[in-house]
Amino acid sequence: MADSRDLDIVLFGATGFTGGLTAEYLAEHAPAGLRWALAGRNPEKLERVRDRLVRIDPALADVELLHADVADPASLAAVAARAKVVITTVGPYLTFGEPLVAACAEAGTDYVDLTGEPEFVDRMYVAHHATAERTGARIVHACGFDSIPHDLGAMFTVQQLGAQGPVTVRGVVRASGMFSGGTFHSAMTAMSRARQMKQASAERRRAEPRAGRSKAVAGRPHRDSALGLWLLPMPTIDPLVVARSGAAIASYGPDFRYSHYAGTKTLRYAAGGAAGVASIALAAQVKPLRNLLLGRIKQGDGPDASRREKSWFTVDFVGEGDGRTIHTRVSGGDPGYGETSKMLAESALSLAFDDNPRTAGQVTTAQAMGDNLLARLQAAGITFQVVD
Repeated sequence: MADSRDLDIVLFGATGFTGGLTAEYLAEHAPAGLRWALAGRNPEKLERVRDRLVRIDPALADVELLHADVADPASLAAVAARAKVVITTVGPYLTFGEPLVAACAEAGTDYVDLTGEPEFVDRMYVAHHATAERTGARIVHACGFDSIPHDLGAMFTVQQLGAQGPVTVRGVVRASGMFSGGTFHSAMTAMSRARQMKQASAERRRAEPRAGRSKAVAGRPHRDSALGLWLLPMPTIDPLVVARSGAAIASYGPDFRYSHYAGTKTLRYAAGGAAGVASIALAAQVKPLRNLLLGRIKQGDGPDASRREKSWFTVDFVGEGDGRTIHTRVSGGDPGYGETSKMLAESALSLAFDDNPRTAGQVTTAQAMGDNLLARLQAAGITFQVVD
């Protein structure tokens, strides 16, 4: 069905900060002849984005502008019917995301987003996974810093370890950079909905056939002698994504466990980080405080290019199995914006053009694109390496 469509990729949300960076990345790096369009509800803002793209490549004056509004399901259905892949950066996804997921699942259109919201991902599985399986759509959430470095990094670690028996992997994140306004809004929304998030997870567990051989394991704060870092467990979507890849991909072995941490060099920074997260989580429960914080950090805002150029991230992985231990690392530049837009765009290009494993429904990046996406990201400057 997708071969008959007249657009390879449609980007929904290009008028936002991260969406605009994704559009610029495609303008600079997309293959010749890419058939793509920008979609949104404000034609004047879309025209301004296209004007920026023309300064990168004058041929992009022909990029089509499509009307798409989450409050207008017919507009989303029309976009999904024309595209092989739809990218969306419009969040918080729990508030704005479902109509587009529904349209893509129904149309058999591949879909990628930047969500780090577990409740949204679980609710989309329950509501739309079966439809996407039937139509052949690949619904791939968390295609930015949440959760590609962790998902593909764990996959790379498992491949390099090559164990036949049980495998345990721990991932340790360190970064210098700002979260996007959209990420902050999504995180605050998630923290304010602990009960609903737990309910959505339970509904998914009832609906999803899961292999018990792969689990996300909550760790504890401790000092890691192998890495020389203090580790603080991170209650993010990343370990859930990695565990789902482990359940879906046979090479992870008969018994796979993954734990996820933030790493700091000193105990003082670890304690400070834990206190900061706890304070934000507490504020998220109190509506006036939550609204105050959300008002100070607006969606669509972000740092300038000079600040982004100074930012970086690393994710260290320690994999153990068959009596062996391996240390790997994924590293790159600005995690919240530059590398996130790169990961998102390359995910869409991989779905559109690569010979990927045959999958359908809601799938992870490792499950849907695996080695093809890893190779794309390496070529784009993100490092996957074995550390001596």
